[in-house]
Amino acid sequence: MLAEIKNIFSVALVAALIGAPDISQADDADMDLKEQTKALFGIIMPALSDNPDVLLGQALFWDARVSGDGKTACVSCHQAEDWGADRRTFSPDAKGKLTSRNAQTVFNAMMQPTLRWTGDRTSGAHQAEKSLTGSMGFSSADAVIPVLASLGYEAAFKAAFPEASVPISPSNYAKALQAYQATLLTPAPFDHFLSGDDSSLTVQQKEGLALFIKTGCASCHSGPLLGGNSIQKFGVVKDYWSATRSEKRDPGRFDATQNEADLYTFRVSMLRNIAKTAPYFHDGSVAELEQAVRIMAEVQLGTILSDSEVKSIVAFLESLTGDLPVNYKP
Repeated sequence: MLAEIKNIFSVALVAALIGAPDISQADDADMDLKEQTKALFGIIMPALSDNPDVLLGQALFWDARVSGDGKTACVSCHQAEDWGADRRTFSPDAKGKLTSRNAQTVFNAMMQPTLRWTGDRTSGAHQAEKSLTGSMGFSSADAVIPVLASLGYEAAFKAAFPEASVPISPSNYAKALQAYQATLLTPAPFDHFLSGDDSSLTVQQKEGLALFIKTGCASCHSGPLLGGNSIQKFGVVKDYWSATRSEKRDPGRFDATQNEADLYTFRVSMLRNIAKTAPYFHDGSVAELEQAVRIMAEVQLGTILSDSEVKSIVAFLESLTGDLPVNYKP
């Protein structure tokens, strides 16, 4: 009887070992994925600062009094609950006029070589100074100077720009805003994975990451921000508006350049915090991330993703969501 029990136990043990997953192979697969990921992407780190220009920029970013109507601030179109973006399709400016394109997030934005949907702003300072006569509603950039002086900003500008003979100026206003926004970085579980913590991504998120690379998404959405660093045509293999059901056809960069090569081209969106920054695309025409993923695969890559593939890729994209910066407040 004892011999029979031993035989049964031995057979069961062998069967269990034969049927058990090869842990070493799983580890190797994770290692390969991580090495591939490191070559394509990159990490971001916190960048808090209490320099005078940063603190000045923080005050300006949240101060609605520094605008043509006295009611509009930078944050008006970049709410914390929207992870620095705007859930509204278009944003009202200080003159009550709606923007022509959906507001993109300011989080991590200063790491991009250009800004806005067509890359027509070369820096955060360039964008901030142009916004004075844009979203902020001033008749001229210089019109902000007496407003800042009347609000008691002179000492803060002197502290932030001690070498300037005239501290309060549109250019220094813009530089301060850029300095503050450069601190709005949002490290996420994806960064922990790249830094060596395999447990920071779930099995489904790793599957989604592998699919993201294999499908070809990473050909444009690469670098530390997973995008944001190039201008590409939206609708490579299919007209984008037929998939997004957009109300109008935005010609993209062509609007400014009148160059046929720029027709329907836009700056590739970075994907950091993408799960929190709906609606999607330049016209806010798509409300759900799952649908946005399907559309991108279809119109850019000519690929039809299955439901399970979409869910895995979306799960991976959720690993790009970081915490709100601790200084994203007045």
